[in-house]
Amino acid sequence: MWRFMLALSRIVVLPLCRLRVSGDVPADLRTGALILAANHVSPFDPIVMTAACHKIGIAPRILATGGLFDAPIAGAAMRAAGHIRVDRGTSRVADALPSAADALAGGAMVLVYPEGRIGLDPWMWPERGKTGVARMAAASGAPVLPVAQWGAHAVLPYNTPKKLVRSILRAMLRRPVVHVRFGEVPVDLSSVTGTPGARAMKATRLIMEGIDATLARLREGEMEMPAVVDETRTPDFTRVRPRPGRVLPKLPEQPLGDSQSASA
Repeated sequence: MWRFMLALSRIVVLPLCRLRVSGDVPADLRTGALILAANHVSPFDPIVMTAACHKIGIAPRILATGGLFDAPIAGAAMRAAGHIRVDRGTSRVADALPSAADALAGGAMVLVYPEGRIGLDPWMWPERGKTGVARMAAASGAPVLPVAQWGAHAVLPYNTPKKLVRSILRAMLRRPVVHVRFGEVPVDLSSVTGTPGARAMKATRLIMEGIDATLARLREGEMEMPAVVDETRTPDFTRVRPRPGRVLPKLPEQPLGDSQSASA
């Protein structure tokens, strides 16, 4: 089922964009447990990533939002393909880690979006990641290979499925270029030390920096603002990561006890 879905994704992508894939998963990392950590810019990303994986000949299991598994047709396909459900915002969200750990223990390749959502960084760089990928790597010993994708937001914007038909027709007319780049080497986590919590935070920062460096190869000429601006995205400064030369605006102070401050 998963091999069929990989091939089908190439057909789906073809009329909507011009897919360009660069880099590759090194040969010595294809035969054992491996975590692919990718940035997230659009609802179209999973289809693009699936097509890119088929193009280079890999078939990772994907950690995907629980809503996909509840869909009548897509859900059955996701379950049959062996993908891993992530119920974000619920008490069951932690169940995904043991499932991913089991897959890695069996020598699987697993694709994860460390941001945990479509990023809302105002400049569309990867925002601050969740620590789940770092904990998966620590528990399994699997290397983490950064993957970057760019341009999918020109196909399907953030607010999809609103105006879905319009977005599809526009993409078919323009066929924007969408890039996926696989990093050359895994993220070096050998220097990470400290308590488990501190290690997870440090490793997460290194993983996101690895995705940053890979994405920079795809954003030449767009290092500040993207050439295509997704007007449907509402920027979120609370998870912005510092980058060289970036001046972050001062956020308004929140009163003590404010629920938004506590969650941040």
